[in-house]
Amino acid sequence: MLVACDDGATETPTPDAAGDAAKSEQVATPPPAEQARPQTIDAPPDVAAPPADAQKTASGLAWKVLTPGTGTAKPSAAATVKVDYTGWTTDGNMFDSSVTRGRPASFPLDRVIAGWTEGLQLMVVGEKTRFWIPEELAYQGKPGRPAGMLVFDVELLDIKEPPAPIPAPEDVAAPPKDAKKTSTGLAYKVLSAGTGTVHPTESSQVEVHYTGWTTDGAMFDSSVARGETATFPLNRVIAGWTEGLQLMVEGEKTRFWIPVDLAYQNKPGRPAGMLVFDVELVKIKQ
Repeated sequence: MLVACDDGATETPTPDAAGDAAKSEQVATPPPAEQARPQTIDAPPDVAAPPADAQKTASGLAWKVLTPGTGTAKPSAAATVKVDYTGWTTDGNMFDSSVTRGRPASFPLDRVIAGWTEGLQLMVVGEKTRFWIPEELAYQGKPGRPAGMLVFDVELLDIKEPPAPIPAPEDVAAPPKDAKKTSTGLAYKVLSAGTGTVHPTESSQVEVHYTGWTTDGAMFDSSVARGETATFPLNRVIAGWTEGLQLMVEGEKTRFWIPVDLAYQNKPGRPAGMLVFDVELVKIKQ
């Protein structure tokens, strides 16, 4: 969910590397002695360099299928994948493994190192592949990260493609003449009248369905596309939402044009400029 403000963000941080993906999700629980997992996994004999039978992409990524898959579809760069993996540096040092934790990792492919984004798109479900990822496609020498070329054994367990985007409304570029505007610059237009009579307050928790677009018509977030409503307190979201939803009643659907100063204020990594949201207020929780 992208409407949360910085001091009350509700979205799960996404990793920029395969190891981060697992570390952000896993809480190690010591298994019973009879089911104890290895603390480390020995590096493969070809960890130092790709063997002669490894394939190589134009970017320099080398790979070799260890076990063929059972699936037929390959993930897109926008897909979320579920994997089991182990990573080593070329000296044979294991630096991360979902296998030793006993729990697979899931993450979007466009939020990991470039070698993973490219490499996983070559795989199908059930496949296990070894990748030799050159440093420029890995951590690029960043302090505190594994250095040099990295080697990963990856098993692709599942693929979840993102939902299709919802087309932007015709008036996404600017508020129409019949839109109302508050003193802060928030513009809005009721699309469907509500059935309720009570308005939420700033401290209310609300359940909503929503879709958000930038003014060029690009959808950046949608509970509708995910098929699941979102619930959050109104005092923990962007200012345009805090103000705008207090104008609504249950059952109402409204379009908001939220100026940048009431949205993300052009902060890096957030949708920029004025944002447009279609919001349905499903329920006022409290």
